[in-house]
This record gives sequence, structure tokens and C-alpha cells, in this order.
Amino acid sequence: MSVGELIAMYRDNELGLHPEFQRFYRWTPEQKSRLIESLLLGIPIPPIFVAEKSDSKWEVIDGLQRLSTILEVTGELRDADGKLKPQLQLTRTKYLRDLEGRKWNDEDPDISIPEGARIKIKRSRFDINIVKNASDEIAKYEIFQRLNSGGSKATDQEVRNCILVMTDRSFFEFVSDLAKELDFVACVPLTDRAIEEAYDMELVLRFIVLIMADMATLAAIDELGTFLTDQSLLIAKQPLAIRSQIAEAFKATFAFLSEHLGTNAFKRFNPGKNKYLGAFLISLFEVVASGMGRRYYKGQRAPDPADFLERHKQLWTETELTMNVGSGIRASTRIPHTISYGRRWLANEQDQDSGALGRSNQRPVEDQEARVDKDQTDVASSDT
Repeated sequence: MSVGELIAMYRDNELGLHPEFQRFYRWTPEQKSRLIESLLLGIPIPPIFVAEKSDSKWEVIDGLQRLSTILEVTGELRDADGKLKPQLQLTRTKYLRDLEGRKWNDEDPDISIPEGARIKIKRSRFDINIVKNASDEIAKYEIFQRLNSGGSKATDQEVRNCILVMTDRSFFEFVSDLAKELDFVACVPLTDRAIEEAYDMELVLRFIVLIMADMATLAAIDELGTFLTDQSLLIAKQPLAIRSQIAEAFKATFAFLSEHLGTNAFKRFNPGKNKYLGAFLISLFEVVASGMGRRYYKGQRAPDPADFLERHKQLWTETELTMNVGSGIRASTRIPHTISYGRRWLANEQDQDSGALGRSNQRPVEDQEARVDKDQTDVASSDT
């Protein structure tokens, strides 16, 4: 299809790019300008993959940055609120140096891209691969995951965000709003890179999934990334009343932790120095946040602050916990232990509990690129 045809489809709302995914569209102005230069030089561009929906409209599942660049250059790109973004002003390129400072169509003819060049860009053609029979959201997730292998590779959570918007935009917005809660932010001080890569939303989803799943489901985890996606999609289909319960538990959990621990909520206490040291620990997040969240989700009151703080300082001295966490232990191995420990401590539960989602008989295919989980992890990374 020609660039002009794709622009027309986007303008007529027949081609969905999901402007929420700004991190996917993170090319620099130089990269964007090189794409336009490539079109003018006739250099072949990689194909674009789209999923055809039941109403015959298309959703882009690979090629977002290429299409978004063209739409931004031509002044057709809309933001999440539906407002047109300004035309992109091109930067200096290697071969067509006259492109520097040019815009698609400006009042000043010396700034506008020449008409002949605009026509050539609109007549440029992309190969479009149409993925049919992709109504199943997991299928679209797998397609997106496997195709998204470019230089700006998305994290699992960013791809998961795509699928949540495709499935239920309101649930995506629900998770996004929780990630902005001030008490949560106060307890989980993330780097700019971590936020850019949606790690804050992954932590929110972990909280939601881990307070709701029963122990049999958690014990059956194979690959964590797929598990979080599958469970998120199940929760997205739950009645709205469930979301209210989740939100109440989330806010109560982090209000308590923010008041009593703040940034130390998920750090290790050093008895010798009598203070909290080190980095954010995902294992402590699983124990403390999900255990506390489960407590509130079941309608229990807050724990006694003094007792809680004393136990919190001793966590890393308890062999039952430490033998199941640490470097080299996979998340699928660790999580049943950390969640069980947190629930017995904070939610007064034994291992045989009954969760809201019931048993899961799914055995996800293991990701061939799964990374070994590191317990003492930089907050910018996430385990699979």
C-alpha cells in the first residue's frame, strides 16, 4: 500500500496506532528524518504487520514507529486526546542534506518540503502483512511479542499494555491511575528509565495478580511474563465491583507502607548498621505488598504498626524466606514461597487458600529469551 493510502486509512479511523504507547514511539528526530530520507531515496523499508479486527479495521502490531513518523511529518498524527500534533521539523540527514529544518507544508516556502518530494513520499509503498483470525487477545500478544524485535525493543509490560488497551482500555487506565498514586510512588522510587519502560505499571499488575490468585495457580507458574499477561486479561473481565475492591486494597496498603516505611518498604534491614540499605528487592515487594494487599482485600484491618515494623526488620534473618530467594532463583520458583510467607504473616492464611480466579490449567510456553531473575535487582529491570 502507498503511504498516501495509509494516511487516509488513519484519518478515517480505519487504522489504529494506539497513541497511549508513547514509549514504543521513541525514535529520535534524527531517526525519523532518516526514515523520510530512505523513502525519498527508494530504500526498501521493513514490512508492517497489522491485525484485522471483526469490523475489518486494522490494528498495528508491528511498525508503529515507522507509521507514526510518517503521520507526524505530514501533520496527521493525533495524541491520546485526539488532537493533532505539530508537524515534525526534520534534522540533517546523511545524503539529502537539504531536508534539514524542513516541514511538510509551511507558510514559508523555504521551509516546506518541495511538492515533488511530498508526492514521492506519498507514493512510496509499504508491504503490509495482514494477520487474520487474531481476535484472540493472547494470539495478538504472541504476534506482537515475536515481531517486536527492533532496536527499541519493548519490555514485557509495554507489550502487555498494548494487549490491555486492545482488550479493555478502561482496565489499562485503571492500572495506569493506580501507578500514579502518591503513596505508591513514595514507596517505590523508580528511575526515569524504569518509568519509561512501564515498570511502575508492572508492579501494580503484580500486586493485583498476586493478591487475587490462589496458591495452586501460583504454584503452576512456568514463565512469569506470560502468567502476568494471562491473569491480567482474566481480571480485566471481572465485574467493576472487583476493581473497586482492588483499588481500596491497593490504596490502603501503600498508605500504611508510606506512613511507616516510605522508601524502605522493600529494602533489606541491616542489624549491624541499624538501618535499611541497598536496592529495591522484588522479593520483599512480593512478601510485603501482596501480603498486606491480601489482608485488606479480605476486609481485615491494618496490622499493629509496632509489631509490623519489628517483623519487617527481621525478614532477612528468617531462613524460611531467604532460602527461597536470591540470585539465580527463578521467579516461578520464588513466588509461591514469597506469597505464601506474606499471606501467613499478614493475611493470616494457610497455604490452602481459595482465590478469586480459581485454578489455572494453562501451561504457558516458556519464553526462549527468558532472563534469570535477580533478587537484588535494579528497579529499572524486571524479571520474567
